[in-house]
Amino acid sequence: MELFTQFGMYFASRWLHIISGVTWIGLLYYFNFVQVPSFGAMEAGARMEAIDKLASRALWWFRWAAVATVVTGILILGFQDPNGFSPDYLGTIQGTSILTGILMGIIMFLNVWGVIWRNQKIVLASAAQVLAGGQALPEAAGAGRKALLASRTNTVLSISMVWFMTFTSHFSGLYTNLDGTLPYWLIVFAIVILVEADGLGLLAGADPGPTKKPLETVKGSIISGFVLWAIFYLLWEVLFSQ
Repeated sequence: MELFTQFGMYFASRWLHIISGVTWIGLLYYFNFVQVPSFGAMEAGARMEAIDKLASRALWWFRWAAVATVVTGILILGFQDPNGFSPDYLGTIQGTSILTGILMGIIMFLNVWGVIWRNQKIVLASAAQVLAGGQALPEAAGAGRKALLASRTNTVLSISMVWFMTFTSHFSGLYTNLDGTLPYWLIVFAIVILVEADGLGLLAGADPGPTKKPLETVKGSIISGFVLWAIFYLLWEVLFSQ
């Protein structure tokens, strides 16, 4: 059966990667664009009920879709070469592009499991306790804030991450100058580290402030995401065009 050949497994990995990625990013956008604003408009009782019954299920699909996306992405790299994964690929222009997407995807994955889910467990436990007639957990508000900032950071990163995942196969071949690789990576790492550090509250805390303004609203996170994409695209035009 052709599906179980090396090329067939490569194709299947890409297919499953797309399905997993659509599920993961789709739920990310659902949380940020639909659920958070809707929950904010609900009465406390209705919000607790929705967190307990709706958010808990959505978070299960969300975090495991993130795992599936990462695993299938690794499989793509493993199956793309008949002789196994070749490190030489990462030194090509396509490799530079896919590594950029991978960098942001891994950071987003770590945010899901290390920040969002860890803090959302506190929010879910607090909602269950309230519904059982108890008091909300005092740490729930702070945990919800940390989860929100990490989720909005993932929204900002996702626009560029999806760009590079598609750009690699469909557009990056138009760029052929690899002389700018070192400055490219220095700039990319600096930008991504700053964006992530701000989202984690490491630069100016988690409270509202100037650096958090882009993450406070859906509009702000979308605009910031496209601004970040424009910076990366400009880097390609400046550093990799002949």
